[in-house]
Amino acid sequence: MRKRIAAALAAMLLSAFGHGAAHAQDLPADAQPGSAFRLSAAYTAEVWRNEGGVKDGWRYLDNLDVVLEADLERAAGWKGATGQVYVLYNNGASLSELTGDIHIVSNIETGVRALRLYEAWIEQEIGDRASVKAGLYDLNSEFDALETSALFIGSAHGIGQDIAQTGENGPSIFPVTSLSVRAQVQIEESLLLRAAILDAVPGDPDRPSRTAIALGDGVLAIAEADWRMGALRLLAGDWRYSEKQDRVDGRGEASSSGAYLRGETCLSGAEYCGIAVFARAGIASGATNPYAAFLSGGVVYSPREGEQVGLAVVHAIASDVPAVDEGRANSEIVIEATYARELTPWLSVQPDLQYVINPGASPGTRDALVMGLRVAVGF
Repeated sequence: MRKRIAAALAAMLLSAFGHGAAHAQDLPADAQPGSAFRLSAAYTAEVWRNEGGVKDGWRYLDNLDVVLEADLERAAGWKGATGQVYVLYNNGASLSELTGDIHIVSNIETGVRALRLYEAWIEQEIGDRASVKAGLYDLNSEFDALETSALFIGSAHGIGQDIAQTGENGPSIFPVTSLSVRAQVQIEESLLLRAAILDAVPGDPDRPSRTAIALGDGVLAIAEADWRMGALRLLAGDWRYSEKQDRVDGRGEASSSGAYLRGETCLSGAEYCGIAVFARAGIASGATNPYAAFLSGGVVYSPREGEQVGLAVVHAIASDVPAVDEGRANSEIVIEATYARELTPWLSVQPDLQYVINPGASPGTRDALVMGLRVAVGF
């Protein structure tokens, strides 16, 4: 088994970094392009103008994704196995240092310039209904993820702030991931169960630009039920850390856990959905997290394929901690309006407008109006 794993990883890395796009003549007959290996890349650029918040100003953010996917049965004879290697680059510019918000206006903001190994995992099918995935893994690639809310640029519409705020260095999500094991099983046609155990501290908090693996700080455990019935999809999840976390008020340590309920449905259209809505509610331990509850929702209108208009709102409610409540507002609210248009199969544009109320739950900070344009190129 070790030789098979080594051979599979070697084949993937050689294809990604030795052959670039992997020309047909460079690969064995059973690993021609479109079969065993698939290499893709995408570059996203954003220009933002902020008015209000901490200070007015401009920011340019970017994100480069390079992903190699592999069918390990074709590449190395490993039946029922697939793999992925994902490299990520960001320029590290921060828009939130202008807005002062906690929701993070752009979902490609990292605050640290870095080229890093983002994901590297192998997934093994077990029969027709189950699988196990292990390696560097972004839990939000499968957990707490809806299709409708993916239109929005605000980070809180990807994974709820109740989870994103947790841990010493955040959970295993963009842009820093940790070693993880995920299992899932299709109970019936409409119900999928998944669970994962992840290293509680991804990366190295003292060296944020590095890809680092250091076990021994406990784990984050998460489980989710994914239920579908026609156009309706519901997610119900529960998460908790094995080790106690520092309390918000600085008075020792306490447990950190939470839960969420999320759903989406199509209101208009059969084969092609014209109007879709989504909503989410989540809670987190108030003793160890600055925000104890999170609510979000929105609507997306798709007049034609390749074109979407959306309006959404997120609301984070601060934890009730008397020692830190003085001079603090009880919530932060962000309203987002966005429009996305696919100009060609490889080029899309997305103007975006967000209004942040009580940035950072700080009454002394001005509300922020943020205007931006995202351009994405993929190949």
